[in-house]
Amino acid sequence: MRKYLGIILVFLLLGAPVWGQQRPQYSQYMINSYLLNPAITGMEDYTDVKIGTRQQWIGLEGAPKTYHISAHTPLNKAPKTVRSGGKGITSTRSVNQNRFVRAYAHHGVGIQVISDRTGPLRRTNANLTYAYHLPITRTITMSLGASAGILRNSINASEATFTNPDPTISSDYVNRNYFDVGLGTWIYAQNFFVGFSGAQLIRTNRDLNSSEENFTNNVLQKHFIGTVGYKFDVSREVTLIPSVLAKLNSPSPTTVDYNLRAVYADRIWAGVSYRSQDAFAFMTGVNISYIMDVSYSYDYNTSPLSVGNSGTHEVVLGLKLFNKGKVICPRWMH
Repeated sequence: MRKYLGIILVFLLLGAPVWGQQRPQYSQYMINSYLLNPAITGMEDYTDVKIGTRQQWIGLEGAPKTYHISAHTPLNKAPKTVRSGGKGITSTRSVNQNRFVRAYAHHGVGIQVISDRTGPLRRTNANLTYAYHLPITRTITMSLGASAGILRNSINASEATFTNPDPTISSDYVNRNYFDVGLGTWIYAQNFFVGFSGAQLIRTNRDLNSSEENFTNNVLQKHFIGTVGYKFDVSREVTLIPSVLAKLNSPSPTTVDYNLRAVYADRIWAGVSYRSQDAFAFMTGVNISYIMDVSYSYDYNTSPLSVGNSGTHEVVLGLKLFNKGKVICPRWMH
């Protein structure tokens, strides 16, 4: 049964240009929203590096496997200063999110590389990103970001077996490179965030490999993502962060994620998430030091595919490089 489900899955994904979601799925995007919105670029005071893998639908042959690495950093960001001892002495050290620190206008740059494999299908995406962060009040900042890069769709025909081979499968038709352009905005403060982004925004009748005689027609779908979240300080040590994320990529169905995370002492966090018509996710993570953090999530599938898999595992390793302020927990929620 699992074998046949895997074959069905591959053919459904081969039809992705017609109806399916074309971007990888993530459960831990709330700790790395940079993968979904370029406006996050350079938000923190350090170089934020994330390395992650997602093994989806374990036990189902040909199920998606995703690997990603990303890094982004601020440019020309003014140092934060806090008063010390009431004597007018200032310090340039950064402080954690529990204390207010004014944001400053600055730029951010970054890079992300994502590899998504589903059966014989391969999808590789490499983007450069840029964002500008501008305070609009004393406590609220707005950022605008853009991403641009190359997206490659390909198929390893040696890994696929077809009873009646389709000539297009063995040709270069499915081995294509595309321009990938995205835009985003992010409004944030110490206790809330609102974001909206779009990816694969250029839809042309020709890709980077096409000639006048041979071209694909509007293969890439536009993807739009909106998210909002709020931070409640339950006590001095405990913080709750509910958030909602909606994904729109017509003609695929709109999906909505409902999330709740609890953070203890800026060190340990745990969360749950429900993705409409798809799965429940259970997450946990620890900020090991001001340099490293690690997190894990498990998805329990609620769709008909649940009969053929034992769930989804996702692991993310984070590095905070050039973290001069020794910030343990990210100050801005993302």
